[in-house]
Amino acid sequence: MGKRLTQIATRTGDDGTTGLGDNTRVSKNDLRVHAMGDVDELNSHIGVLLCEDMPAAVRTLLVEVQHQLFNLGGELSIPGFELLKPEALLVLDQALAEHNETLPKLEEFILPAGTRAASQAHICRTVARRAERAVIALQARDDLKPTPRQYLNRLSDLMFVLARVLNRYRTDGTVGDDVYWKSERMARGADDDNAT
Repeated sequence: MGKRLTQIATRTGDDGTTGLGDNTRVSKNDLRVHAMGDVDELNSHIGVLLCEDMPAAVRTLLVEVQHQLFNLGGELSIPGFELLKPEALLVLDQALAEHNETLPKLEEFILPAGTRAASQAHICRTVARRAERAVIALQARDDLKPTPRQYLNRLSDLMFVLARVLNRYRTDGTVGDDVYWKSERMARGADDDNAT
C-alpha cells in the first residue's frame, strides 16, 4: 500500500475492467468491485455529513469511521489481505453504547427525516446496509474475514443512533426530536384506547 496515485486518467478501464490491489484485473461489474464501490459511496456520504454542524465528539467519531472505511475498501481491493482490524468494532460498540444512553427509548417508528444532518446520517445508514449486503454477496463467493461485514452492520446501527442524536442537537440551547411515523393502524389503536 506504499504506492500513491500519480496519474488519474490512465484509460486502462476503458475496456470495462479495473485493477485490484494485487494487480489482477476484473470486470467493473464484479461482486468485489460492487462492494468496494458501495463502501466508497458510504465514505463520501459521511464526508457530506461532516459538512454539517454537529457535536465535536460526533465529528471526531465520523472522521475515525472515514479512515476505517478506507481500510475496509483497501482490504476489499486486495483479496486475502487484512487492513480493517477487529479493534475497529470496539470503537463502534463503545460509541453505540454512549450515544444510546443519551436518547429516550423509542416507542414508535421514526422517519428518515428531521434536520439536514440527521437526514444525511440516515442516508449513510442505508448506504451502509447496501454495502453490507454487497460484502455478504462477495463473501458467498470468496473467502473474506468477518470484520468487514461486522463493521458495516454495526456502522449502520450507529448511523441510526447518530441521526437521532443529530435531530436533538441545537446550538441555541433548545432540544429537537425525531420525526415519528404517523401509522394509521397505530392511530386507530390509540383512538380505540381513548374510547374505552
